[in-house]
Amino acid sequence: MGESMKNEEMETDSMIQQIKEMDISELKLLSEKIRERILDVVSRHGGHLSSTLGATDLIVGMHYVFDVQKDPFIFDVSHQAYAHKLLTGRWEAFETLRQFGGISGYTKPSESPYDYYVAGHSSTSISLAVGAGKAIRLRGEEGDRIPVAMIGDGAMSAGMVYEAMNELGERKYPCVIVLNDNEMSIAKPIGAISRILSQAMASPFYQRFKERTEKMLDHLPDSARYMAKRMEEGMRMITPGILFEEMGLEYIGPIDGHDMAQIVETLETAKKMGKPVIVQAQTTKGKGYEIAEGYYEHWHGVGPFDKVTGKSLKKSGRPNATKIFSETLCKMAEEDPKIVGVTAAMPSGTGMGLLMKRFPDRFWDVGIAEQHAVTSMGPLAKEGFKPFVAIYSTFLQRGYDQVIHDIALMNLPVAFAIDRAGIVGEDGETHQGAFDISYLRAIPNMTLFAPRDDATLEMAVEYAADYPTPCAFRYPRGAMILEPGRYRATPFQKGKAEYLEEEGEILLIGYGNGVGRAVETADRLKASGLNAAVMDLRFVKPIDKERLEEAAGRWNEWYVFSDGAKMGGVASAIAEALMPDTLEKVKITSFEYEDRFIPHGNTTLVEESLGLRPEQIAENILKRRSNH
Repeated sequence: MGESMKNEEMETDSMIQQIKEMDISELKLLSEKIRERILDVVSRHGGHLSSTLGATDLIVGMHYVFDVQKDPFIFDVSHQAYAHKLLTGRWEAFETLRQFGGISGYTKPSESPYDYYVAGHSSTSISLAVGAGKAIRLRGEEGDRIPVAMIGDGAMSAGMVYEAMNELGERKYPCVIVLNDNEMSIAKPIGAISRILSQAMASPFYQRFKERTEKMLDHLPDSARYMAKRMEEGMRMITPGILFEEMGLEYIGPIDGHDMAQIVETLETAKKMGKPVIVQAQTTKGKGYEIAEGYYEHWHGVGPFDKVTGKSLKKSGRPNATKIFSETLCKMAEEDPKIVGVTAAMPSGTGMGLLMKRFPDRFWDVGIAEQHAVTSMGPLAKEGFKPFVAIYSTFLQRGYDQVIHDIALMNLPVAFAIDRAGIVGEDGETHQGAFDISYLRAIPNMTLFAPRDDATLEMAVEYAADYPTPCAFRYPRGAMILEPGRYRATPFQKGKAEYLEEEGEILLIGYGNGVGRAVETADRLKASGLNAAVMDLRFVKPIDKERLEEAAGRWNEWYVFSDGAKMGGVASAIAEALMPDTLEKVKITSFEYEDRFIPHGNTTLVEESLGLRPEQIAENILKRRSNH
């Protein structure tokens, strides 16, 4: 194993060196070859496509100009970094992209020393570049190492970006920030004059001229310096970089992010400046694959598809939970003009796109700005509206303080529709929805409940719309486990659990999608001769203490199921609710997620690795009972 890793490192070092020796035409051919590899693998296995195809030329240019063996390469979100992976010794391993046990779809330092930092959430890159710049200065390596970060224009909507640029403009740590503008221009160029000036700004001549002019200004009389300064500011007013320059950062661009000669020349100029520099590069999403070129949201992240036609190879099945939520809320919004909603850069992923199209004045996408999304709904609730905040479990983490400070503290009736709760599969550690039960359960005034199937998901949306204080309900990516119609759907009653099966030697308690896993486990136990009662907890806060105490008089073996973390999770809530003498009589076993980050891969394989498939759980229970 050690010898194999050593050989791989040697091959990587060789490839990195080869890039340095290529000319512009060879770099272009390399980009084409990389795109072909990305398209081939992603078409068969799925993954992020349009953004990574669009960023390929820039990444090849970065590897040519900078030294990945010592310069921190930082990729914001990092789903666009496939070319970087291919250039750093993972050409063959790329076949396993996002597969269980294979390489990650994001940068991952444990996977390669050339992945400087883990990423999966947006808008962290400039803060990381600032931190790296501080470390480099403290280590006395300034001039020898320089952080280079790539960030997409969509990520610029997050406040953290401006917090980082604010400090960077003050501290002046040398770094190069490549702004990959593939969707909308941050500040659109104004006419031909701006294009000419912007192209000129990208040249070494302009940067030398600017530096000399600044030195000259220091020696001019006050009146002449004032006039010259006003002229320079006037020129910058009609260029796209004024925002960055006003924050103390140098700006170059916009450049053509697919013109390799221009990319290389610009990055070399930026590298030599010894200052924080923003390079804005305009790219085309899906570059090199005509079907996906341009702004098509569904090409951002894809499942397997036919390369020739672009059609998905995925077979349609049961309606997914997101669609049920979206259609239910849309019907309700048609009847109630007080229902409003927000999402953060995920209109199609959360189903909010349907509502934004139908009611553009009442449903909003605020971009990658979860904190703002949460807080902005507070005043709407205060003014008598009923806001729904639809955000993935993993991304709601980014707005945690706002949930506490701006919603729960005011006890406002904002409903949080938590999508992608539980294991989400191929996106892995940074995206698994494992923690929302634990992090929301501690908040005063917050009510937490969850549907078990399609029909109760519709009821959950209806219940949330009428709820007078903050509440949150969660549902998984894809379809619910529990098949529709197996149990009669009953409306939610605050803090009330219900039995689905009342007869058995042991009790299985499920919450949300965990109810489906509990039912499937009960089916397998029954086939082995063990009958199990099944309870749908429905609410984890407030929890049904009365029913739990009653259950303790009937069963002394309880098994708990939820798609969430064990620590602070559903079993913890149950244990906290029971009287001390009851706890002594009941043995509670949790089949929730252990205290670890959950790896990427096919959901079934991931669950299998965690021992959480119904057949594994049934076998575990039977073994436990036979050992007593």
